[in-house]
Amino acid sequence: MKAARFSRFGPPDVLEIVDLPDPRPAAGQIRIAVRAAGVNTGDWLKRQGLMDRELPQTLGYEAAGIVDELGEGVTGVAVGDRVFGLSEGGAAQAGRTVLSWYAPIPPSLDFASAAALPVAGETSARALDQLGVEAGATLLVNGASGSVGTAAVQLAVARGARVIGTGSAATHDFLRSLGAEPVTYGEGMPERVRALAADGVDLALDVAGNGVLPELVELAGGPEHVVTVADLAGAQQHGVRFSRGDAGRAYYSLAEIGRLVESGRFVVRVGETFPLAGIAEAHRAGESGRVRGKLVLLMG
Repeated sequence: MKAARFSRFGPPDVLEIVDLPDPRPAAGQIRIAVRAAGVNTGDWLKRQGLMDRELPQTLGYEAAGIVDELGEGVTGVAVGDRVFGLSEGGAAQAGRTVLSWYAPIPPSLDFASAAALPVAGETSARALDQLGVEAGATLLVNGASGSVGTAAVQLAVARGARVIGTGSAATHDFLRSLGAEPVTYGEGMPERVRALAADGVDLALDVAGNGVLPELVELAGGPEHVVTVADLAGAQQHGVRFSRGDAGRAYYSLAEIGRLVESGRFVVRVGETFPLAGIAEAHRAGESGRVRGKLVLLMG
């Protein structure tokens, strides 16, 4: 099968499409013929040598496709089913991949939209759980218009929370459509939040990593009310929790998001798609920040 890989660290040009053996599912896993795979920030951080220093490395943790092999003991899914999910092996950007956690693709979604869901959904659900977001809480999401941010907004709204979301002025109508009250980020952001919530907010989630943790701590009344998924150094400096998967994953979010999609309470925004052979261009697009919405690779 064809798969994305790099054998040295560097710019997008180090990415290669190589032939690798088809993977086989272990007990409890399934294998899919991949139709679409998500591209994430972690992909180019790995390629740059900022994460996981082993070489060579394959890429991709989320994919959507058609089940073509079941591991021992798997029930509730059949060969031929459309599913989306997460690959713990980090090789989802390939012709076939093994999924350890998965859910049916909602009938209304195509493969590209389904592939955009797993990482953003699990990351945001995990962070909301760690914050204890529930009905009646007022949550500030910093970086609300990105893939993780929009997932967090919608999951928090589904829980019954009031959500205030930061984003550029161009994203405000979109954020309102998701159920958030938008505020512009940048200088004066705390004052704009307090214009909507005079006493500040109950909780704050940072998915942008743009250095505003002190402001979020002030608005939320202490570092214990703030979680970041994007600013490890800032979290250490300001006593804020940095959300890691090793503290427990929110795999239940895959099925939950599927149900929300079908009930019209969750929308997916795919920003741009690329063929597998265009993975270097996908990395350039992601690193430039020029694309709004999820980057997705399509398998021909």
